[in-house]
Amino acid sequence: MTPSVAAVLVTRDRPRLLADALATVAAQRPAPIEVRIANDGTLPVEDAIPAPGLLEVTVLPVNVRSPGAARNRAAQDARAEILAFLDDDDRWLPGHVAGLAAAFEDPAVCLAYRDADILLERLEDDRRVELGRRPIARDWDLEVMRRDDYIPPSALAIRRSLFEQIKGFDESFAVSEDWDLLLRAASRTTPRRVPGTTVEVRLRDTGNLSRERGAERRACLDRLAERHSLLPLAIKTFWEVARDVGEQVSGPRSQSA
Repeated sequence: MTPSVAAVLVTRDRPRLLADALATVAAQRPAPIEVRIANDGTLPVEDAIPAPGLLEVTVLPVNVRSPGAARNRAAQDARAEILAFLDDDDRWLPGHVAGLAAAFEDPAVCLAYRDADILLERLEDDRRVELGRRPIARDWDLEVMRRDDYIPPSALAIRRSLFEQIKGFDESFAVSEDWDLLLRAASRTTPRRVPGTTVEVRLRDTGNLSRERGAERRACLDRLAERHSLLPLAIKTFWEVARDVGEQVSGPRSQSA
């Protein structure tokens, strides 16, 4: 039996980008049974939600200023068996949810991910202008993951039971909380790659935590390395990770399930 899927989003004062992300959720066939949005900003998000009836949407005002904490709030009380994450500036392509749901039909699968394209873009009025694109398409490889986080949050889905067992994202991490969650989850299960590019991760010069290179990010990476007995970690964006370890010839590059 195909398990149910909830889309879990976090947003902060980017209603136009959120509307774009939600449109890609509404286009999924089948659509998630619920969409849970943690609004970690001050601007209302209701105008970004697609027409009534396309999605069952729950908006949760939060004031945590942390992606991990906001995702935890959004995931709390979800009904679906599977939690699929999407950042408010990223996009899902057709077949994303269907491919993940099919993978979770195997009861042994507790965490799965899709391939992704990493895009550089700039915003011009009402347009998103693509400046470059690199793929990330790799099978699960713990040794690579211990050096480079190559699974963006928007490509990731996890069985809700496992998410609750590991207590979700560690809210003490301001950044790299997704990397920490992946490594903790991988100590209990083997993540399943679902080949096929169905995610666009979009980076800009401003407004991306993954592009921050300050002391806080350095401290989070150092703590991550200590927790998981890793070698010293370099500060990288997903654009740089895609350059270094992104592509592996072991599955289709088509945008489908």
